[in-house]
Amino acid sequence: MNTKQKKNYSKEKPFEYEQDMTKNQEITENTSDKNEETDKVAESLDNEKEISMPTNWEEKYNEMHDSYLRLMAEFDNYRKRTIREKAELIKTGGESVLANLLPVIDDYERALDNLGQTEDTTAVIQGIELIYKKFISFLSQQGVKVIETKDQFFNTELYEAVALIPVPEDNSKGKILECIQTGYTLYDKVIRHAKVIVSN
Repeated sequence: MNTKQKKNYSKEKPFEYEQDMTKNQEITENTSDKNEETDKVAESLDNEKEISMPTNWEEKYNEMHDSYLRLMAEFDNYRKRTIREKAELIKTGGESVLANLLPVIDDYERALDNLGQTEDTTAVIQGIELIYKKFISFLSQQGVKVIETKDQFFNTELYEAVALIPVPEDNSKGKILECIQTGYTLYDKVIRHAKVIVSN
């Protein structure tokens, strides 16, 4: 806007010019009022923070120390209880296994009683075979399995070689010829290696 236009504006519309000036002043005053209000709110928040901060540090320390001691005592009690429960579990953990084994022992006792009273050896052998099968079935229920040796090739993870016998055929080298002692696994973990004689 040039000087001529300004003069015209002031001469032709003095009322509008005054209104614009008044509005600008009101906006400036409102802005300064809002700034003052913001400053007051910020100041009050700072005061609240200062009030919420603990003033008695010794009391706060005693409270935290007491809480720490209680926590340590609870943990110590938990540790002792866990050790006691673990010891009891180790002591009586095999109770159910042993209880299921008792019927097999009863069968052996009956077989021993009948050995002196019968002359039929075939019946005695059949009775002992039945007890053996019952015992193997019980072991399989507990996760114990026999390691197979028949027609198997030697594997150090499953077998233990007690003797090596030379053989002329190349295709039978490293094959198990005979099992001296049966091996067992417990849930696929070897608990006793099978002792075998291996072809060489």
